[in-house]
Amino acid sequence: MKSVLVANRGEITRRIFRSAERRGLRTVAVYSAADADAPFVREADVAVRLPGTAPADTYLRGDLLIAAALRAGADAIHPGYGFLSENAGFARDVVAAGLTWIGPSASAIEAMGSKPAAKALMSAAGVSTAPSADVSKLEGDELLAAAEPVGYPLLVKASFGGGGRGMRSVTSRSQLVDAVSSARREAASAFGDGAVFLERLIRPARHVEVQIFGDAHGTVVALHERECSIQRRHQKVIEEAPSTAVGGELRVRMGAAAVRAGQAIGYTGAGTVEFLLAPDGEFYFLEVNTRLQVEHPVTEAITGLDLVDLQFAVAEGEPLPPAALEPALVGAAIEVRLYAEDPRRDWLPQAGRLDAFELRHESAFGGVGLVAAGGGVRGVRLDSGVETSSTVGVSYDPMLAKVIAWAPHRGEASALLAAALRRAQISGVVTNRDLLVRVLESPEWLAGDTDTDFFERLGLEELSQPLVGDDVRPQYALAAALGQAALRRQQAAVLGGLPSGWRNNPSQPQAVRYRDADADLEVQYAHTRGGLSARVDGEEIAAATVEVEALGADRVTVVLEVEQVRRPYSVHVVNAETAAAAGPVGRVYVRGPEGAVTLEEVPRFPEPTAAAIPGSLTAAMPGSVVRVLVGEGDVVVAGQPIVVLEAMKMEHTVASPAAGTVKSVAVSVGSQVETGSLLVVVGE
Repeated sequence: MKSVLVANRGEITRRIFRSAERRGLRTVAVYSAADADAPFVREADVAVRLPGTAPADTYLRGDLLIAAALRAGADAIHPGYGFLSENAGFARDVVAAGLTWIGPSASAIEAMGSKPAAKALMSAAGVSTAPSADVSKLEGDELLAAAEPVGYPLLVKASFGGGGRGMRSVTSRSQLVDAVSSARREAASAFGDGAVFLERLIRPARHVEVQIFGDAHGTVVALHERECSIQRRHQKVIEEAPSTAVGGELRVRMGAAAVRAGQAIGYTGAGTVEFLLAPDGEFYFLEVNTRLQVEHPVTEAITGLDLVDLQFAVAEGEPLPPAALEPALVGAAIEVRLYAEDPRRDWLPQAGRLDAFELRHESAFGGVGLVAAGGGVRGVRLDSGVETSSTVGVSYDPMLAKVIAWAPHRGEASALLAAALRRAQISGVVTNRDLLVRVLESPEWLAGDTDTDFFERLGLEELSQPLVGDDVRPQYALAAALGQAALRRQQAAVLGGLPSGWRNNPSQPQAVRYRDADADLEVQYAHTRGGLSARVDGEEIAAATVEVEALGADRVTVVLEVEQVRRPYSVHVVNAETAAAAGPVGRVYVRGPEGAVTLEEVPRFPEPTAAAIPGSLTAAMPGSVVRVLVGEGDVVVAGQPIVVLEAMKMEHTVASPAAGTVKSVAVSVGSQVETGSLLVVVGE
């Protein structure tokens, strides 16, 4: 191999590039119209444009990807994960075109492509499986009858694909038909195939998977386990290696079962065998992911192996090296998936521009140097697909980055990772950052008490609360006001050195009102001979010392000393160049010791047309309307589904917040909506 095309996008493409470059390979990217300005495109040696934006027109078009490889002079294709990475037809077409396929054989992919067929094959190989039923062609009473032997609770799962899409939990017979219908639509949209099956839902359980690797010489090995129990909507959020629930004897048994699974299909390259681990220590086969996993960095961290480099080596016919045949297990590694989503609003995906994306780290992408087989140095690794000013769109998964920490002990790795997230400057879109920090600092996590019901058991409402609580939020608002004032004075044409609002004879304080996710905050302050006089929502803040240092056109550091405790706050004002003009200046981001908050200045004189029609239900993000469940004049109850939107390949239901009558319906099936678009009006 001399040149490799990565048939993917975002962080995994950048990750693969790093290992390819260390092998001296030329890198080729493909990109859609939406990704034209993405970092992975800029970092490639050669980039090929795929006309269009939707995955079905770009990253899911195998013919276009192969043509791009040939046109750019690539002699190999790495599929990454997702998209066509587990498409047997694409793997065959790559090989038929004379290119090297960086992955398992098409026959191995095909054997695991249908989850029901894979379960039957694994059962024959002596790997324990949970009760299930293929219901792809069943409706009505036949569907209900097929579910009885499986038992409730159960899961409806897409037969092809993964990532939590096309998956629904069902606790009773009455929910089954609707759940299957919804899962089929979502699976068809995400994977091009709406086939689904039913599987017994084992609760409580841990999601434990084993990394396997095979070479062309018949060797298949297990590279230890990862635990991925903390999930939302059946999609992983936090992963770690090793698992706190797996000891030496169980590790050997699970590893042996995973190796048998790989041998049963003649596996080569990187793969993952996923299991559900029951409280009694029994484990049940879920699936084989015939590709590199999102969470592969934690295995790299504890073994010191570069799994992508191993993929290249195996694809070129090399045998697995001794370090893979007897893999090390050193320390503990934890990975979190940083998503543009709002956990407080049913995990609603977010879209928009990243005004800042800065996270301190020691290593990036292929930097498996965080740990060597004999021990290593504590550190944080960042695998990111975005950077400051990147745009998060609605066409793709909302994951921004993976942040990974390694340390000799699990508690240290947890603290290291939580601190890196807390200190990060991430602004522009709502993320799950605060939730991740709360989980990593929770007693249950630190005790290793994790399972797939973690969020339900501990209470998502509590875990998703902002890190910056009501007790310290007033100081953040005061820092925002002082920071904004300093930036305005910095741009003043005359007397720029005077403090904002200065008078020879002080009279009225300066006043500014901010809105955050929960409430409005009114800040009043005045510079006096004795220092600063400040109130937030009428409560006095005794700030004895204030220091403001400008760091640029849109950033300042504000240091407040309150009750003899000094705290620095980083204040970032978006659109600071308009700060001297009348009206709001946009968003203000404040990062302090406790975490970060986003504030929006409330205009003193709002536009008369800004008020929404009473009873309006609006779109929380851009998307397309897939179902309209009410008509004008219908009587609805609180919580009743009204409209179903599709965004980022997942369905989101908009429900009525109160009982009433539908006054008007502003959308129809197929409508494209933006954030804030009117959907339905419900009145009394």
